Amino acid sequence: MKYFFAVFLSFGMQFVFSQTPVTGRITDDNARPVPLANVFLEGTYDGAMSDENGNFTFETGETGHLNLVVRMIGYKEFKKEVTLSGKQVSVEVQLVEEISELKAVTITAGAFTASDESRRTVFRALDIATTAGVTADIAGALNTLPGTQKVGESGRLFVRGGDGNEAKTFIDGMLVLDAYSPSAPNTPSRGRFLPFMFKGTSFSTGGYSAEFGQALSSVLSLESRDETELTRTDIALLSVGGDVTHTQAWKGGSAAAKVQYTNLRPYMNLIRQEIDWEEAPMSFEGIGSFRQRLTKAGLLKIYTNVSRSDFSLFDYSIDDPFQTRLFSQENGYTYVNASYKDILSTNWIIRGGLAYTGLDNDIITGYDAVAENENGAHFKAVVEGSIRDRIELKTGVEVLTRKYSYRVAPAGSGVFSSRFDESVTAMFAETDVYASNNFVTRAGVRVERNSLTDAVTLDPRLSLAGKVGEDGQVSLAWGRFRQTPDNEWLRQQTGLDPECASHYIVSYQRIENNRTFRIEAYHKQYDNLVKIVNDVVTNTGAGYARGLELFWRDNESVNNLDYWVSYSYLDTERDYLDFPVKATPSFASKHNFSVVTKYFIVKLKSQLGATWSFTSGRPYNDLNGPVFNGGRTPSYQDLSFNWSYLPKPNLIVYFSCTNLLGHDNIFGYEYGSVRNEDGLYNSRPIRQPAPRFLFLGIFYTISKDKSVNQLPTL
Repeated sequence: MKYFFAVFLSFGMQFVFSQTPVTGRITDDNARPVPLANVFLEGTYDGAMSDENGNFTFETGETGHLNLVVRMIGYKEFKKEVTLSGKQVSVEVQLVEEISELKAVTITAGAFTASDESRRTVFRALDIATTAGVTADIAGALNTLPGTQKVGESGRLFVRGGDGNEAKTFIDGMLVLDAYSPSAPNTPSRGRFLPFMFKGTSFSTGGYSAEFGQALSSVLSLESRDETELTRTDIALLSVGGDVTHTQAWKGGSAAAKVQYTNLRPYMNLIRQEIDWEEAPMSFEGIGSFRQRLTKAGLLKIYTNVSRSDFSLFDYSIDDPFQTRLFSQENGYTYVNASYKDILSTNWIIRGGLAYTGLDNDIITGYDAVAENENGAHFKAVVEGSIRDRIELKTGVEVLTRKYSYRVAPAGSGVFSSRFDESVTAMFAETDVYASNNFVTRAGVRVERNSLTDAVTLDPRLSLAGKVGEDGQVSLAWGRFRQTPDNEWLRQQTGLDPECASHYIVSYQRIENNRTFRIEAYHKQYDNLVKIVNDVVTNTGAGYARGLELFWRDNESVNNLDYWVSYSYLDTERDYLDFPVKATPSFASKHNFSVVTKYFIVKLKSQLGATWSFTSGRPYNDLNGPVFNGGRTPSYQDLSFNWSYLPKPNLIVYFSCTNLLGHDNIFGYEYGSVRNEDGLYNSRPIRQPAPRFLFLGIFYTISKDKSVNQLPTL
């Protein structure tokens, strides 16, 4: 027994004296201590937690070579081999911050993201369809955001002192050559694409990615929906027409087709109009989409939009109201977009596509006949992924080709015609470098060659973003952007250089508890603008635009209430086109203010919405005044309302009214060509076609799931 006790004691003493102390200190890459980190020897239960100073200590009876592992949420795992031999082991650990997609700062300068999946959602896709006063028009909804100007006689996006041609639309990365339906002179047009076809929207008011070219002021990027899992049929009976949509789903794919008929003629006969329509607008539209997964991650998407529309009206002379001129237009439009996206490897994806746009306009103005035709194709291929843990790269190539022709046959004279072919070849590269979750730098460059000028151009772009506290961040952006001049000028002088603009942006944004606050300042410098000198079209124009913008959104404070408020201040002048001096363009208003509210009343099964918009007076050129563009229109004011009632889950009754109070909005003045007996030019205000627009629709959905409806698309 004594012998057994002596042996046991000797083994116990050997175990005690063979324990190896392991100590160390844990810091981050800024030399700050990291408390509560988990430290252990791989494959054992031996370990400890670091204290408030980052220190740790423990003992182990293991011997030999083992890995010391340190883990902490928000940091990359640390692993180092240590030798355990009974002597103290001391390890200095420096943890590297893990770049988390959920935590990482994002570039927000000049960008509003509208996506139901976005981690930095400011403006959701659903908001576009349910904003009062816009009747599901994408551009109309975006005009409630800061940075845009209300130009009621156009309906297009006018962004930060840029005209409606400077904002370009892309679908799945592919350019749309003409994104708006045709409209009569001084009447608003609508976007050709309906919100329900898209799952996400990125609206950049400046400083956008090097991927996008041929856009001087703004990019509206639409991402079409992926395949759906539900087969359904949607029927809509509207006060101005109707439509039928069917969606067929199968494993790994789906297809949808929509036929829409719009006829404003019965409505125009009931509601008094400022315009003397001979035939009010009528259109027929077909929309189709096809989605198919070719591999586990590879998705092929095809989207097509085909439409035909026409209208005619009588234009009355300002000097002699008994003289009239017929204006009529027939428009044919085709857009086809095919895109594919797939995973190349663990860290890399490839995407690309091909788009085609075909446009035909047949116009009669008085006795003159005009024929305009444009056909264009856009190809793009992009590879993007991670070079290293903190460096992401996006690079690609694209080719844009288009053919344009214009023919006018004036009464009693010869035929004038013009045409040109343009090809733009571009390469771009852009990298995001994460210093940490709190700071990111994006640097990009775009190289283009334009066949019209045979010139190669290089446009650098740079953005920075850093967190301020847990929920706020500051972003800065700078870049050079260019765009081919409008067809109206190219058909007169095909050798025009692209128009250019430099953007400088600084912004602060805070998102906390479903509340968003954003303030942004910018300066844009224009050069190479189109300028008419002695009846010759040149590139000698220039200008600037600068401003301050505020945005506040809150869908948390009051149950079932969502609202946002936006304000924009704009200071801009240009010396371009036929301007005799530098002046503020007629489309630019100094102050723009919008309030949008949406409230759901559960007991009434209703969603109510209201939008109030205010715009200060816009300049116009008063031919009877001493100063060019010295006149000012009255302020623009509009209170619009909509109501969605759900008597059944799959049935919706929808009503909307724009300009509910009937405010007399004037967008400018037209002048006669000769002076009257008082030595003045006669004038006529440019007003809305009617004080209000009323819309009523009944929407019915047929599907296995009786709770599915069309509310997200209204």
